[in-house]
Amino acid sequence: MLKKMIFLSFLLCYSFFIESKLPEITPLDTTQKMQEMLKGHASYKTLTPFLVKRILTNFLEELDPNKTYFIEPAIHQWLEPTDALVDATLEGMKKGNFQTFDEVYFALGNAVLHRQEIDKAIEHDPLPKHVKAEEFKDMKWAKDNLQLTDRLLRIKSLQAEAAAKLNEKDREKTYQRIAKRKKIVEDEVLEKDPILRQKRILSYVLKATAAALDAHSSYFTPDEAAQFMIAVQQRLFGIGAQLRDDINGFTVIKIIDGGPAAEGKALKIKDRIIAINSEPVVGMDIIDAVDLIRGPENTTVTLTVMRQSKDSNDNVKNETIDINIIRKEVVLKESRFESSFEAYGDGGIGYLKLFSFYQDPDSSSADDLNFAISEMKKKTPLKAIVLDLRFNSGGMLSQAVSVSGLFITKGVVVSIKDENGVIQHLRHLDEEVAWGGPLIVLINRGSASASEIVAGTLQDYGRALIVGDDHSYGKGSFQTFTLNPSKNDYVNPQGEYKITRGRYYTVSGRTPQLTGVYSDINVPGILSEAEVGEKFTKFPLENDSIKPSFDDELDDIPASQRDNIKLLYKFNLQQRLTTYEKYLPLLISNSAERIKNNKPYQEFLKEIKKKDSDAEKEVEAEDEPEATIGKADLQLTETYNIVRDLLYLMFKNSKKPPSE
Repeated sequence: MLKKMIFLSFLLCYSFFIESKLPEITPLDTTQKMQEMLKGHASYKTLTPFLVKRILTNFLEELDPNKTYFIEPAIHQWLEPTDALVDATLEGMKKGNFQTFDEVYFALGNAVLHRQEIDKAIEHDPLPKHVKAEEFKDMKWAKDNLQLTDRLLRIKSLQAEAAAKLNEKDREKTYQRIAKRKKIVEDEVLEKDPILRQKRILSYVLKATAAALDAHSSYFTPDEAAQFMIAVQQRLFGIGAQLRDDINGFTVIKIIDGGPAAEGKALKIKDRIIAINSEPVVGMDIIDAVDLIRGPENTTVTLTVMRQSKDSNDNVKNETIDINIIRKEVVLKESRFESSFEAYGDGGIGYLKLFSFYQDPDSSSADDLNFAISEMKKKTPLKAIVLDLRFNSGGMLSQAVSVSGLFITKGVVVSIKDENGVIQHLRHLDEEVAWGGPLIVLINRGSASASEIVAGTLQDYGRALIVGDDHSYGKGSFQTFTLNPSKNDYVNPQGEYKITRGRYYTVSGRTPQLTGVYSDINVPGILSEAEVGEKFTKFPLENDSIKPSFDDELDDIPASQRDNIKLLYKFNLQQRLTTYEKYLPLLISNSAERIKNNKPYQEFLKEIKKKDSDAEKEVEAEDEPEATIGKADLQLTETYNIVRDLLYLMFKNSKKPPSE
C-alpha cells in the first residue's frame, strides 16, 4: 500500500501509516527481508524483471504520493525503465546494492528544490475558483512545470477555502501549520546524515517491494507495526469514526456503531473537520489530527466541522458547527448483526443482516444467528430466510465455516492452498442445521472475503439463491503478519510485514479472487456501477482453481487416520441440490420486469450511473443504501419480492407450504 494517499481512509482511533522511527536496517538486511517476503508469498518466489518494474513505480509513489514534486519527464527513466536498467537494478538488489533507488531519491531532492522555487513564484498569484477535492483522486504525474504549478495553486485554493471559515487567528495558525508540515517533509528528503538517509531509502524500498507482490502485502516500520498491533488487539481510545484526508479538512466517511460519536449523534457522515479543540487542522498530517482527538477517557474533545445544508430555496450553504464528544474506549467488536421478521401467509420471512464474521469470549456471528433463527421458529412458522451480507468485508475464517454450517449438513466449506501448494480443507462436522428451508443470500460489490466463502459455498451446494449486485468484491486470498500480538509490545526493530500466503476456494474448487461470487439474480444496488472490488486494486493476485471437494475423500488427512474418520464423517454429507433451478428463469424474468416498471428504481439506476452523483460519493463514504438514496432500500425490497415469488412457485409445485 502507498503511504498517505490523499483519499486514504483512517480509523479515527488508529492509523497504519505514520511518520515513524526509522527501522534499524542495512542494505544486506533489506535484501534478506525481501527474500523472506518472497519465500512466504503465494505467487512470487524470486525477484524478477517484472517485479522490479513494479517496485520502481511504487518507490516513486512512496516518495511523492500526492504527485506534487516530480514532473513526468524528470522520472521517465524509472517509470519506463530500459531492460538494461531493470537488469542492473535486479542484480544490485540481490546483492544489497540499491544504487538505482539512491539515484531516484537524489532526484527527489532536486524536485524539492524546484518545488520551493515554484512555491515562491506563485506565493501571491490569484487562486482558481470552484476546486473540488475529488480532482486529486487517482492523479497522474504532471507532464510539465505548467501542470505542476496549476496543481499546486488548486491545492492552495482548497486549503484557503477551508481556512476562510476560521477566525483570523486560527486562519493564520492553519497557514503556519501547512508551511511547517511542508518543511518537515522537505527537510527529511534533504537529510544530510548518510545513515538516516539510507535507512529512509531502504524502508521505502521494502514498502515498494511488498506492495509490488499484490494488493494486500505490506511492510511496516516499527512504529507503524505497533499501531497495527493496536488495531489487531482492537482496544483503543477515541470517538469511533473513520476519516478521509481531503486536503481542505478531514471528511467523516463512517461512524462506528456503539462508539462515542454514534452515541452522541451530533457528528454526521460527510461533515468536514476543520479544527479540533480550536486548533485548526487544515494542512495538518492526519496522524497529528488523530493524536489531537485521542485523549484520556471521559474527557471532551470539540470538533469544529463544516456541514453542507440547503435553505428554503434549495440552495446549498455551508455552516460551521462545534460538536462536543466525550472520549471513551472504543472496542472494535465486530459483533454486529440485525434480525427482523416480515409476515407472509400464516408465518413469515426471516431477515438476518450480518455486518462481519466475529468471535469473542461472549459471542460469535454463528451463535448469534443460530439463536435468532431459533427464536423466529418459536414464534411463528418460518417460510424462508434472507441472509444479508451486503457491505460485509469479512472477518474470521472459522466463523465463515460455522455460519455456512447453519444451513448445510456435514461437508467441506472452504479449502485453502498455501504458498507451497499444500491444500487444507475446512469442514463443517455437525449434521444438524439451524435452517434447511428456502434461503436467499443478498450480496453487493462490498461483500468480501468470508462473505464470499459463505455465499459461494451455499451457492455451490444449491442451498441458497444469490441475489444482489452482479458479483461480490473478489477477495480470495489470505494473509499472515510477522508481528505476534501475544508477545506484548515487542516489535522487530527492522520492521514487520504482512504477506499474502495463498488463496481460498469454495467447495466447487472456485476461488472468488478477482471475479467474486456471481449472483443468480441480478438486483442492482448502490454499488452496482461503482469501481469497487479486488480487480480495481493495485497488483491483485490472479485467479485459479482446484478440484471440487463435494465427494470429500479426506485427502488432506493422514492415511493412517483416514479410514476411521470416514466411518463417522461420510454419513449424511451435504448433497448438491437442484431445488431452485426450475424456478430460476421465471424468478429472473419477474424481477427484471418489476424493476423495469418501478419508476423510483429506474430513477435510482440513472442516478448511480452518473459519475459525479451523490450516490457514488456515498459509495466512497461506505454509507448504507437507504441513507444514500433517501428512499427505501430498493435492493432489499426487490429481494423480498423474489422470496415471495419463490415461495409461491414452490407451493404451487408441491401444493403445500415450503418448509425445512
